[in-house]
Amino acid sequence: MNIFRLVGDMTHLASVLVLLLKIHTIKSCAGISLKTQELYALVFATRYLDIFTHYVSFYNTVMKLIFLGSSFSIVWYIRRHKLVRRSYDKDHDTFRHLFLVLPCLILALLIHEKFTFREVTWTFSLYLEAVAILPQLVLLQRTRNIDNLTGQYVFLLGAYRALYILNWVYRYFTEPHFVHWITWISGTVQTLLYADFFYYYFQSWKNNVRLELPA
Repeated sequence: MNIFRLVGDMTHLASVLVLLLKIHTIKSCAGISLKTQELYALVFATRYLDIFTHYVSFYNTVMKLIFLGSSFSIVWYIRRHKLVRRSYDKDHDTFRHLFLVLPCLILALLIHEKFTFREVTWTFSLYLEAVAILPQLVLLQRTRNIDNLTGQYVFLLGAYRALYILNWVYRYFTEPHFVHWITWISGTVQTLLYADFFYYYFQSWKNNVRLELPA
C-alpha cells in the first residue's frame, strides 16, 4: 500500500458514493448509462471471484464487497426501482455494450500471464474495465448538458485510474521485479479515454459554467 494506491481507492469509492447519492437522494439516474453500469458489474464479478477463497487483508475484502454490492445495486435501481427507472434515458443510451464483452474475452484467452480460469477471468476484467466507460461517454456526448453529480461521478472515475498509474510508477521504482504489462496497458488505455472529458470538465470548472460536451 502507498499513498497513490490509497488515494486512488478513495477516489474510486467517492465516485461510487456520488452516484449512489444521486440515485438514493434525488431518485434519478438521468445522464447515467445503464450499459456502463452493467459492464462494471461484470468487471467486478469476474475480478473478485476469489473473494471467499483468497484472503489478502480486511481492507482488501471490504473494498471488494463494496464495489460488488454497489455495482449490482446500481444496476438494480436503474432497471427496477419504480422512481429511478423513470429517469433512465434509454433512447440515448444505445451503445451496443455487449459487443465490447466478446472481444475482451477473446483477447483475455489469447493474451494473459497464465492460462488458468482465475487468471483469464482476471485479465478479462482488466480489458473490459478499460472500455466500460465508453457507453457513458457516448451518452454524455448525445445529451450534451451534464448535471453536477454526473460530471463529478465520471471525473472521479477517471481520476481513480490516473492515480493508479502513479501507483504503478511508484511500485516500479520501489519494488524489485514489479512488471505487469497487461495491467499497465489496460489502465493507460482506460485513462486516455477520459482525456476529452477531462479537458471539458476543467474548462467548465475554470469558467464556472455548466459542463457540456461537444456532439
